Amino acid sequence: MASLKDIRARIESTKNTQQITKAMKLVSASKLRKAQHNIVNMRPYALSLRRVISDITVTQKITHPLMERKDHVKKVLLVVLTSDRGLCGAFNTNINKYAENYYKENKNNFEKVDFFFIGKRGLDHFAKRKIQPIESITKLDKDISYKLAAEVAEKLLKQYLSGEYDEIRLIYNEFKSAISQNVVCETLIPINVGLSSFAEGKNKNNFSKDLVFEPTAKEIIDQLLVKHFDLLVYRCMSESVAAEHGARMTAMENASNNAKDMIAKFSLTYNKLRQEKITTELTEIVSGAEALK
Repeated sequence: MASLKDIRARIESTKNTQQITKAMKLVSASKLRKAQHNIVNMRPYALSLRRVISDITVTQKITHPLMERKDHVKKVLLVVLTSDRGLCGAFNTNINKYAENYYKENKNNFEKVDFFFIGKRGLDHFAKRKIQPIESITKLDKDISYKLAAEVAEKLLKQYLSGEYDEIRLIYNEFKSAISQNVVCETLIPINVGLSSFAEGKNKNNFSKDLVFEPTAKEIIDQLLVKHFDLLVYRCMSESVAAEHGARMTAMENASNNAKDMIAKFSLTYNKLRQEKITTELTEIVSGAEALK
């Protein structure tokens, strides 16, 4: 049985761990609020941009390679978005498991399935399975920046426009709430901008069909699609960051609660042993006094 000194050391160690997990929970909560703020703020701009692209392409009858779906998809690039750090529950495990199952189930359906890893946890997981990516990005910013997202988007666009792949899909954790994240596989390219106001039969934006474009409508679409794709990648990365902080906040809260239970358990054991020791000492004193009579 452990001594009083050992149990006291365990209590102090658990208390120190509890302080760390509480601090990490507070930090994650703060970062989660910031990530949520970014997501909410980008939505109006993203929706407006998507609607403008859709309206221009419909009214001007413009097609673009980034929007054209191919009849037969043979070459697929899977972008797997994880985190660099752990201590966030099943956040990374769920993504890696989903990506691995997707690969096993579909590798025989396509001519080629390649990986592009964003985040160290995904890269390390698949490296153990002898799967090498065409590219990987680790040492992510503390907070995902638009600049980083634009760099990732540029790399993906080059891969697609060169004809290397027929589709590019992203596997990531979609943020639902602090306690709920959902792994999704989203097709990034070909880009789907949704229905136009005109296609719906309602011109909600009062968008005129007779507008004169300068430069040409096609040149505008070329630029807007790149902006839209940058924003799409940034949105997915921001969702992943929010989901990561939510998962870490929940994991640290659970760890703090477990530490609290352990401290209570150790304290109870400590008090019982201490009481037994005091009782034993009193018994010895009384026995010694009786022996002297």
